[in-house]
Amino acid sequence: MSDPPDSPANLAQKLVVSLATYNEAGNLRPLVEAIRTYAPLGSILIIDDDSPDGTGRLADELRETLPNVDVIHRPGKQGLGTAILAAIRYAIDHDFDYLLNLDADFSHPPRFIPDLLKGMADHDVMIGSRYVPGGGVEGGFTLKRRLMSSGINGYARLLLGLTTSDNSGAFRCYRVSKLAEIDLGRVRSRGYSFQEEILFWCKTVGCRIGETPILFEKRRSGTSKINMREAVSALWILFQLGLSRWSGRSKG
Repeated sequence: MSDPPDSPANLAQKLVVSLATYNEAGNLRPLVEAIRTYAPLGSILIIDDDSPDGTGRLADELRETLPNVDVIHRPGKQGLGTAILAAIRYAIDHDFDYLLNLDADFSHPPRFIPDLLKGMADHDVMIGSRYVPGGGVEGGFTLKRRLMSSGINGYARLLLGLTTSDNSGAFRCYRVSKLAEIDLGRVRSRGYSFQEEILFWCKTVGCRIGETPILFEKRRSGTSKINMREAVSALWILFQLGLSRWSGRSKG
């Protein structure tokens, strides 16, 4: 008996998994192998911002030796938001049905991919959430990062009218046909505020947004790129979006 059309197995055949990389040479190969374990029929897109540690060269090696792996090389570090925007445009241009994004440092364990795909049966966006029952954060998440995360999530709910619990995490699956309804030229964020902003625009085009619990784990190799400057920039962009929402300028 064949799987139903919206089963995780069939969704994986129409799926591209995006990885935005900068200095992730120590994580990339095992991460790609783990993704293959949980989404064996999906394609993988690596977007590298000219990593000085050789991540881009490793990505090219994976493209040459593994099926359904593609690489986008970008000059210089351009920001996480622009990388995910590139992945969205790639998914639209290549007629994928689903785009799943996760961080390239193993903080988003690939074992949760089937849970996100399962949720796509009746949602247009599925968030891998740290903050719903069953979700959590592994030890090593500093108090500073906890405060930044909880603060920006509450701020996004207040300003953007979001009702989901984890609006700042990047572990998500999107229905590409709904992403295609968004005017991507209106997206302002180039860094970490992209996560909240894209949910806002998804909401404006009527996306059904759900959450499934994940455990956010410590990165296996390399160092975190999050800093206070990024957090302040994110707060400012979300404030501007909130003003646009309240004034009605964000509609249409």
